[in-house]
Amino acid sequence: MFSKILIANRGEIAVRIIKTCRRLGVKTVQVYSEADADSLAVEMADEAVLIGPPPAAQSYLLADKIVDAVRQTGAEAVHPGFGFLSENAAFARRLRDEGIVFIGPNPEAIEAMGDKITSKKFAAEAGVSTVPGHMGLIEDADHAVKIAEEIGYPVMIKASAGGGGKGIRVAWSRDEMAEGFRAVKAEAMGAFGDDRIFLEKFIESPRHIEIQVLGDKHGHVVHLFERECSIQRRNQKVIEEAPSPLLDEKTRMAMGAQAVALAKAVNYDSAGTVEFVAGQDKSFYFLEMNTRIQVEHPVTELITGVDLIEQMLRVAAGEKLAFAQKDLKIDGWAMESRLYAEDPYRNFLPSIGRLSRYRPPEEGPTVSGAGRLRNDTGVREGDEISMFYDPMIAKLCAWGPNREAAIDAMAEGLERLDVEGVGHNAPFLAAVMDQDRFRSGKLATSYIGDEFPEGFHGLPLRPDQADLMTVAALWMQGVRGPRRDAWSVMIGKEVRQVRVTRHAAGMTVALPEEGDRQIQAAELDWKPGDRLLSGVVDGRPFALSVRRAADGYDIRHRAAQARVRVLSPDVAALYARLPEKAPVDTSRLVVSPMPGLMITVDVAPCQEVKSGETLCVIEAMKMQNVIKAERDGTIKAVNVKPGDGVAADDVLIEFA
Repeated sequence: MFSKILIANRGEIAVRIIKTCRRLGVKTVQVYSEADADSLAVEMADEAVLIGPPPAAQSYLLADKIVDAVRQTGAEAVHPGFGFLSENAAFARRLRDEGIVFIGPNPEAIEAMGDKITSKKFAAEAGVSTVPGHMGLIEDADHAVKIAEEIGYPVMIKASAGGGGKGIRVAWSRDEMAEGFRAVKAEAMGAFGDDRIFLEKFIESPRHIEIQVLGDKHGHVVHLFERECSIQRRNQKVIEEAPSPLLDEKTRMAMGAQAVALAKAVNYDSAGTVEFVAGQDKSFYFLEMNTRIQVEHPVTELITGVDLIEQMLRVAAGEKLAFAQKDLKIDGWAMESRLYAEDPYRNFLPSIGRLSRYRPPEEGPTVSGAGRLRNDTGVREGDEISMFYDPMIAKLCAWGPNREAAIDAMAEGLERLDVEGVGHNAPFLAAVMDQDRFRSGKLATSYIGDEFPEGFHGLPLRPDQADLMTVAALWMQGVRGPRRDAWSVMIGKEVRQVRVTRHAAGMTVALPEEGDRQIQAAELDWKPGDRLLSGVVDGRPFALSVRRAADGYDIRHRAAQARVRVLSPDVAALYARLPEKAPVDTSRLVVSPMPGLMITVDVAPCQEVKSGETLCVIEAMKMQNVIKAERDGTIKAVNVKPGDGVAADDVLIEFA
């Protein structure tokens, strides 16, 4: 085993690697950019080396800087994590030539599998089923359209060097093909420095299932079963689980055998992932192989008990795998929710800023006993989510003895998550956990578009959630102000009359208008300034997000939120008579949905545009975001130009 390694990455994966190294007694060197000088990974590592300014192209992507840091610190090996240089064969070969161990597969395997076009050819030769498509050179958009029409729409446009959901579009028509080809080509060059594109048939209502493989340098390869990653947005995985609710044992073994055969064909010698697109009928086709550790690897660790980072280190050090395929078993079920700094109520637009509050749920057994939680994160309270990198805050993981228990544990963990300072997608993640379709396991990569066709606006308040909010508001009112026995509780526009009896264990809330039904509340935990209120209602543990408002409380439980007021009956009657305030008309303004960099501005003053036409393109978090007209009209003013930096809510374009 190594005595010291260097981590050529950042954020939560760097912290994850450090934790395993600490357990193994391996010292760590963390490289960092100026933006990450105060990061958790830098704090946890034994040594740290500054390698450049914030942009990745000037720091984390520079092989020379990484090699210099290795020489400076005496590290024996480099773990690249995921992204950045993790699938760069030239970097792996450079390290090998310099006598530095690359903690990942050999460069030849990276070249064979890391390029999506080449990997499909290898897969076909190895007898792995592949999706129909075009792997050759595509000259321009017109050529792409011609090929797409031969394949048949819909067609997936993918960057050969892509990954992480970047450089991917689905075209459903000739026009979408031409526009998508140009956009993917630009994204691919900007993100990967390689604008080669390939096309393949898009399988409708597909499921994304991947097999974790692990090989050593002695010819042994095993698979650690599958993960399902079908809950995606913009081709970026959002919720993952292991195993898959689709597969039976026969299909699982067939997919695993193909993945192992492919890995053996290229002498694969590290952790890697073979990705498949699967039909609802359990048919499956090879998509690509990721020659690195995956973001979602924790769910595999939770159901197998295998530390994949440890295995990568041991394999890189020349050790044989200590187990065979027959030794691996699936234990229970695991879920992973990617907590991103983004606003789900504004079409998931990136949110940057400082985490003024970040208090994840405690790791270990859940309060209800449904399962246990794990939280992989690279940030602390007070840290900043930067515009230069992926906006991930954490990966919240849950394990349960079965799928239902794992979902319940995840939902409970999301309830007890306290984040402020940036927008975050926890309400959306909680919404998915509460949906009947998700719980039934009827998944597809189109899930988010199917279930939230008009965007995410939360979920309607259930009766049990109204009870929780009633209890919470009454308890906070009792802590903060005068106590009465009779109140009117307004939840949004709905008013319920209540009678309150407080006792040592909590309180009883009676609802006279509901047949004197009683709500029993106990173990209520809240004090002024807290942003979470927890307790037990009718025997069920719960937690709510609470915020003091001018005339009440803003309360959220999972994906349902409401303004809740605790009023005397007379005041409640007056509230019911207040007129509603008309919203401000902003329909003539096009505002920036996020902070970012203007890439193109496609309109000019006095130009007439139709709904759906492209107005401009903004780059943020390494993604190009196309802003389209939401109405027909004439452009009155254009307030930006290519190259300008913009903030969220800046007025970009005005309609006449």
